[in-house]
Amino acid sequence: MKQKIIRKIAHVCIFARDIDAAADWYAKVLGFEKVFNFTREGRVFGYYLDAGGDTHIEVFENAEAEYSKRNQINHICFEVVNMDEAIAHIRGCGVEASAKSNGCDETWQSWITDPNGVRIELFEYTPKSAQFTGGDRVAHW
Repeated sequence: MKQKIIRKIAHVCIFARDIDAAADWYAKVLGFEKVFNFTREGRVFGYYLDAGGDTHIEVFENAEAEYSKRNQINHICFEVVNMDEAIAHIRGCGVEASAKSNGCDETWQSWITDPNGVRIELFEYTPKSAQFTGGDRVAHW
C-alpha cells in the first residue's frame, strides 16, 4: 500500500478580472470571508478566502486572463451543510443553481458559476457516498 502524503485540498487558486466583485460574490453567495490580502507596492492584488475546514480559495487579479477550457480550472467543489438550504440561499441571491441531483457516487450535487465563469460544484455526502463506502462507480455524464 502506498503511503498517503496528501491530507486534503489546501486551496484552489483562481484568477479574477475584478477582485473586489469576486470577493463580494463569494461573501454574499457562499459566506466566505477574507483571511488575508496579498499586496504589492501598497496595493491589494489578491487574497485568501476561508472556505471552511482549513481550506481556502486563493484569488489573484488578472484582467487579461482568458477563461477557456485550456487555462481555467475545471471546477471547485464545496461540501455544503444542507443542499436544499444552500440552493435556496444561492437562488435568493439571484444566482442560477442547477436542480439537486444524486451523482453516480451517491452524493447530492448542484452546480453554480462564479462571476468569472468558474464552475462550482455544491456537494452533500449521504450515508451511501462512495467516498465512504468505496467501490467503482459508472459515470453517467
